[in-house]
Order: sequence, then structure tokens, then C-alpha cells
Amino acid sequence: MERPFVEIMDVAMRYGGVEGTLALKDCSLTVGKGEFVAVVGPSGCGKSTLMRLVTGLWPMTQGNVIVAGQEVDRPLSSAGMAFQAPTLLPWRTILANVMLPLEVVEPHRRRLRSERAMYDAKARRLLAMVGLKGFEEKFPYQLSGGMQQRASLCRALIHDPALLMLDEPFGALDIFTREDLWLELQTVCQTLKPTVILVTHDLREAVFLADRVLVMSSRPGRIIAERKVPFPRPRTMEDIYKPEFQALLHDLREHISDARRAGATLEASHAA
Repeated sequence: MERPFVEIMDVAMRYGGVEGTLALKDCSLTVGKGEFVAVVGPSGCGKSTLMRLVTGLWPMTQGNVIVAGQEVDRPLSSAGMAFQAPTLLPWRTILANVMLPLEVVEPHRRRLRSERAMYDAKARRLLAMVGLKGFEEKFPYQLSGGMQQRASLCRALIHDPALLMLDEPFGALDIFTREDLWLELQTVCQTLKPTVILVTHDLREAVFLADRVLVMSSRPGRIIAERKVPFPRPRTMEDIYKPEFQALLHDLREHISDARRAGATLEASHAA
């Protein structure tokens, strides 16, 4: 059996020392190579913390994280990340923003000067793939929020990351723009086939995009449920209204409601 691409084993994370907040405890999950996994759960359950541990941005308190067979003990250059805010640099054009990781991540950094034309063409292809052809020389302030988020996604993909980490990337957008970007992301993932971990509060987004959806408990977070998404790709917006899709949403919502009630009970017992 092929080894999972991402392995998270009995991870714990505590902020603020021994008396601080325990964000994660006994958290374990695996993600196969090329798989798209969505992580959902109550607010404050540690979803974003989990993202930072997987990418090596924060050290864990206990446990192990292994990506591509290597233990994570430093920031991963093989990961691309996109967040809720696009965080584009305002003084750089959209094309220059997309190419920014190439100035940092090896081996692209060494090759950028001699192969700039190749990288430039690649960035333009990515932008065209998400509907931004013709906007390469614009600045971020000249683009809508949805267009900026498209550019942010291209920036996360420009260095061919083996692992794509998405932390609420569409959460600040209106529902129509968000749904458009689901379709764009689906196309990109079917074309480039990265391994993807998506953190989201939107259950529709999780089910529409993912191969599997994992549900986390209230803090301290751990995985309490897993559901495979049975719908074939490419998916369309019409799939959202199918009874099977709605049934899966309801099932996930019930798990999160149970987790919230359990968390409230635990907090009440500690307060008492």
C-alpha cells in the first residue's frame, strides 16, 4: 500500500506554555498523494493551527507530522498556501505578485534569472486558467476581491507545490464569486493534480470540492468523523441541490452541532 503523502500522528499544540490554551490534542489524519481533503469544525477548534503545523510554520507540542516521507521540522518549501485575505503586494503588478515565490523557493530562485521567459509564460498560463488573461500588468487595487483571490491562488501554484494548503480562501467573498472560484479551483486541481488540504467553515464548499471531508471536535481539536464524497468530477453547481448532496451536508452539520454541544458542556464543567 502506498504511504500517505501527509501523515499527522497524535499531534498536540498548546499556546502560552504549560498553563496556556490547548488547541489540539491526539489529532491524527492522513492525506493521500493527489487527494483533496477538506477540514471542517466548530469555530476555534484548531483548524488553522493544524494548517500551520503541517507546513512547518509552527512547532508542535507533541506528535509527528510527516510530508512526502520526511518529518516536518521547518517551513516547507514544497507547500503553496492561500489565505482568506489575498495579501498581494500593492506595489507589484499581478504578474509580479504571482511570480514572487520564485524569488524565494529553490531551485526556482537559482533558475529565475536564466529562465525568466519560461517562468513568465507559466505565470501567464496560470492567470489565463483562472480568467485573468489581460490583467497581468494591473495592480491589486485595480482588481475586485474575487480577482485578487484568483491571483493569490496562482501565486500559491506557481512553484509547482506538491502540497496546496487553503485556509478559508474564499470566506470573505460573496456567494456568487465564491461559487465561481469553486469551479475555477476544481479545474486547476484536475489539471495540476496537487495534494490539497482545505480548511473552511462552508460545508457546501467542502463537499463540492473535496474527495473526503474531516470533522474536528471543539477545542482541543481532533478528528471525530470522516465522510467520503461520492460525486464524480467535474462537479457542477446543480449537484449542490441533489438529495444526496443535501443529505451529506445534513450529516456533517449534525456532527459539528454535536461537537459544539460537547464543547459547551466541557467548558461549563471546567467553569464549575
